[in-house]
Amino acid sequence: MTTGTAVRELDGATLEKLVSAAVTAPSIHNTQPWRFRLDPGTTTVEVHAAPDRALNSIDADGRSLHISAGAAVFNLRAAVAHFGWEPVVRLLPRPADPGLLAAVRPAGPRGLGERHPEAELYGALWHRHSSRVPFTGPPVPSEIRAEIAAAAAAEDTRLVFPGERETARVLHLTAEAEWRDLADPARAAESREWVRDSGPSGVPTAAFPSRDTTGRMPVRDFAAGLGVTPRLPEVYEQRPAVAVLGTVGDEPADWLRAGQGMERALLVATAHGVRASLFSQAVEWPDLRWALRDPRGSYVHVQMVMRFGYGPEGAATPRRPVGDVLDDPGV
Repeated sequence: MTTGTAVRELDGATLEKLVSAAVTAPSIHNTQPWRFRLDPGTTTVEVHAAPDRALNSIDADGRSLHISAGAAVFNLRAAVAHFGWEPVVRLLPRPADPGLLAAVRPAGPRGLGERHPEAELYGALWHRHSSRVPFTGPPVPSEIRAEIAAAAAAEDTRLVFPGERETARVLHLTAEAEWRDLADPARAAESREWVRDSGPSGVPTAAFPSRDTTGRMPVRDFAAGLGVTPRLPEVYEQRPAVAVLGTVGDEPADWLRAGQGMERALLVATAHGVRASLFSQAVEWPDLRWALRDPRGSYVHVQMVMRFGYGPEGAATPRRPVGDVLDDPGV
């Protein structure tokens, strides 16, 4: 990215719009584990981890927290570009402060009429959300799959749509992880804590997926152990378009890149009218995550399993207001 002259001032209204865009990003269990702070000296928007929203059993190493924050970083970049600046990003900018995950500095402005690919995705981020219901439309065309994969590649990640046999193996490992989650008291309890029908975070019961009558689609059972009547079972697609997102490295910076690659791919899909949902169960278990690797070496460290298709929009999950996630720089 370019390192142009920093913006001298960022007014409060624009800062709120930038953060509002950032928090539309997906996060594990809709925990929204981020906080934002403006450094007025450098006009840099900092993205910090919110440890009080971490999942200590499900996400003991913080990998999913970093992926969630990385998705928010990409949305912040798209918003900065939308307002006519060049987003200059630094990941983990202060090693002595591991809670500071990224910094995004508006630079520029860009030249008159100059287009920015991230700015073009700004409109999509307001419409993107997970669709956990069956996809009922035609298969996603190969050219759109290629665009989705190219979006991930632009963030130094690799997104692969495996063949039918490999897809079945990935879904089998996901189902194994789902069974483990239900049998693990600590993980099950932690998931239940984030099922909420009120408040601006967590997963409301309206967003619960239906069960697949055929058992092909291992959707996460948020209702397990809650006494909540699940939605009527439905028939999911016979040949789901599953994609695997991976990175070469497996350090916190790679997790942040994975979040940016994931979100960029999701926004490109949204711009094409393609729905998506995330299957993170298997990547939450170290041994199953290792087993998810493509034996042919297409992806080294798997960070997320994704599903794409055409169909109902699904139910949106709530987001925290800007005032809850934006810190006062004077504090």
